Amino acid sequence: MEKSASKGSQAVQPTDASNGIVGWATSLMDALGAPGAGLAIALENFFPPLPSEVILPLAGFSASQGAMSLVSAIAWTTLGSVVGAIVLYGLGALIGRDRVRAVVARVPLVNVDDLDKAEAWFARHGGKAVFFGRMIPFFRSLISIPAGVARMSISKFLAFTAAGSLIWNTAFVLAGYQLGDNWRTVEGYVGMYSKGVLTVAAVAVCGFVVIRVVRSRRAKATRQGADDRM
Repeated sequence: MEKSASKGSQAVQPTDASNGIVGWATSLMDALGAPGAGLAIALENFFPPLPSEVILPLAGFSASQGAMSLVSAIAWTTLGSVVGAIVLYGLGALIGRDRVRAVVARVPLVNVDDLDKAEAWFARHGGKAVFFGRMIPFFRSLISIPAGVARMSISKFLAFTAAGSLIWNTAFVLAGYQLGDNWRTVEGYVGMYSKGVLTVAAVAVCGFVVIRVVRSRRAKATRQGADDRM
């Protein structure tokens, strides 16, 4: 037992554990074990600077050293994902459709018709959006809010959230488990993936703005032409 405790203590003591997110997550797992990893992932839903791509491989590394079992690491982190998602779903339901529409009506270049289209799309593809959204950095947490606003079936929301989270969490926990002391290499690869996601999102936003500005100018020119002819 004494040997096992010593091994568990070493499991969550990587060389840079004294600072930043790694140090905080390390302390949490050292104190609580697998539930600490689950708590860290639950908090990641509310504080995006707490990246799951760091916490999950660290949990896997800890499991490889005996600080927790591999199954408990996956189970607790997935539970943490679901709990965090439920809270954000509740926030979206609390905000409600009417408040969202009131805000959208005041946003330049966006109109209520856009919201109606988004709602229609979510009604058709909400399940897939929640499932795949749990595997996309930055959108992992955000996807829970529109699901709440749309009052998506809670059982359906939980099922797709749990399934998507289980796949994402298992992949990263296993990576940390297999890589051992080199678990931090996972962060580099996911960092490139995250940058790619942000780039695509930025291009999409820029494209939306450009299209709206062009349409707005054309509509204005058309109205002015009609006024001149009158």
